[in-house]
Amino acid sequence: MALFESGNPTLSQKIFSKSASEISSETMTVRGTMNKFGFLLFMVIGGAAYTWRLLEQGAPETMRTFMFIGVFGGMICAIAMVFKPTWSPYLAPAYGLMEGFFLGGISAIMNEAFAEKYPGLIMQAVGLTFGVAFAMFLLYNFKVIKATEKFKSVIISATMGIAIFYLLSMVLRMFGVNMPFMYDSSMLGIGISLFVVAIAALNLILDFDMIEKGAEYGAPKHMEWYSAFGLLVTIVWLYIEILKLLSRFANRK
Repeated sequence: MALFESGNPTLSQKIFSKSASEISSETMTVRGTMNKFGFLLFMVIGGAAYTWRLLEQGAPETMRTFMFIGVFGGMICAIAMVFKPTWSPYLAPAYGLMEGFFLGGISAIMNEAFAEKYPGLIMQAVGLTFGVAFAMFLLYNFKVIKATEKFKSVIISATMGIAIFYLLSMVLRMFGVNMPFMYDSSMLGIGISLFVVAIAALNLILDFDMIEKGAEYGAPKHMEWYSAFGLLVTIVWLYIEILKLLSRFANRK
């Protein structure tokens, strides 16, 4: 089942291989998956609008509480769905809402921090995220970029390398060892951010391919929700990395 490969751990070969063997009266479709992804985006926007408004209303502590709920609630939902994809029709919307709480809070904080230096930071980050995602969809749809086995292995390896690098920097920071280029606005830091944004964007190609292959091989209907959740994971990662990149540019002004 080498066809089922993605750099996104939620859209893994093992999960799709297992689901493809399940007996189901209905099977997933690409259109059904994208419709459910649209619904999850609606949940994210709703949650984000709520926490954003909390900061505007002068309730930063309440906002941080909802961010905390979003981080850990989203993590619990994600882990549960990875181990039990059949729960995704119920947990994917909850995950979308939790991610909205977190993203709305972090976006509001960044917007306030860069109000003078970069007043349009958040809107530009959102616009670039959707622009990049749409561009990747067109590149995939018109076969400009093909999800070949070599392409998959390169992107998966790069994604794993980034994950290990981030984990290592977090562990070192816990022991008082800082890597300034991880947070500053140096050319090295900007270069790293650009690389990570590129890899996050190219992961969308693998996600689109995974969804298409899942539909072709008759994965059960609940995998539409699961695949929509997996695609959302990549979109959220892309948004955070673009936001980080723009903040680095803003600090150089």
